[in-house]
Amino acid sequence: MYKRSLQLVLVIVVAFTMLGAGSPSTRFDQVGHKLMCTCGCAEILLECNHVGCPNSSVEIAELHTQMNAGASDSKIFKVFAAKYGPTVLAAPMRGGFDDVAWVVPFAVLILGILAIVLLLRMWQRRHARLAPALPDAPVTPESEALRDRIRNETKYGE
Repeated sequence: MYKRSLQLVLVIVVAFTMLGAGSPSTRFDQVGHKLMCTCGCAEILLECNHVGCPNSSVEIAELHTQMNAGASDSKIFKVFAAKYGPTVLAAPMRGGFDDVAWVVPFAVLILGILAIVLLLRMWQRRHARLAPALPDAPVTPESEALRDRIRNETKYGE
């Protein structure tokens, strides 16, 4: 029992140290990677490699200020979106009109698939209605002779 308890404590300690659970720098990295730099480089805020970027250092300082003030992630996102516009968010936030950005692509995909299925069924029905059913031609000695002649004339290389 003592060994199991010691193993469990060791696993928990290793997990917290290796995963960095709850450390401020990890939270800073997570939030910073959900924001975009507004200099026009189309990079994540913490990965902006634009030499002499006038915006990234200011935005990173604002992020530090917000985090030191104890603001929640959603509050930080709202502050940045209010100040820099919704394009500062790497992904749209959940709630309000931003839900449309999450739902519309899937809805368009499903509606497109549905439209294709309906179109194919319509074409299939039209083809079945327009194409008359041909009766099977009776096999006669003349038709068999014609088939044999066609086969003999279309043999290649013999």
